[in-house]
Amino acid sequence: MTTHRIRGLAALLLASSLAVGAVQAASGDRQADPLDSPRWGDMRKEFFPAKARVVFDSRVKVSAPLTAENALNVPVSVDAGALPDATEVLVFADFNPITRIVRFRPEGAHPGLGFRIKLQQSTPVRAAVKTRDGVWHVGGTWVNTTGGGCTLPSAGSASPEWQKRLGEVSSRVWERKEGGERIRLRIIHPEDTGLAAGVPAFYIQELKLTDEQGAPLLHIEGFEPLAENPVFSVDIPAARTAAGYRVSGRDNNGNAISAVIEK
Repeated sequence: MTTHRIRGLAALLLASSLAVGAVQAASGDRQADPLDSPRWGDMRKEFFPAKARVVFDSRVKVSAPLTAENALNVPVSVDAGALPDATEVLVFADFNPITRIVRFRPEGAHPGLGFRIKLQQSTPVRAAVKTRDGVWHVGGTWVNTTGGGCTLPSAGSASPEWQKRLGEVSSRVWERKEGGERIRLRIIHPEDTGLAAGVPAFYIQELKLTDEQGAPLLHIEGFEPLAENPVFSVDIPAARTAAGYRVSGRDNNGNAISAVIEK
């Protein structure tokens, strides 16, 4: 084979390699799902643009019980602190009838969140973290449960008391050994999914956490599978701790939520 032909073949191979790389970048990384869920392909199409780069990343930590005894109240925590420049986090469950659970933007808070959810059946629970370069990093864990959590009415929907206390916020703030502070919020709300017969969807859609001066710390967008009377835990870095905090928001019926969080 002549030198000219060798160079031509090398150039062709390089061009082919670049073309394959361009296709992979355009369609996102097609890695095998580490949780081996038959629904992953559907989740990718539902939540991410066709040309988005989506990668499985062990730095995205999703913690939940391997077996959840109460499908109406499953504790989950997400931590994306090991990723640089996390701008948005979306949490979803592959096999829930309503897959979206919560979306949040860390605007000064640590890029993590603790909360509780409802599950209809055993499912992967995943967190997709978008970084400033536009890449989505996905982590997750399987949760096994007897299920039914999304199609049962809340206890609050059958009680006249919840109307008196709707949107009531209780809170606690304490120092962390690692530095900074942890804020825990509990909001009285039935959080009905709309999948129980005769009970319409009624849930918290938006929450904003700021310091006492109004500087943003965390923006939460909620969806139907959050647990009744939701509890949120968020960490505030030492550089962003304040003398006090405020929380505000609304539910899907327009009811306002507002509270001052004092230490």
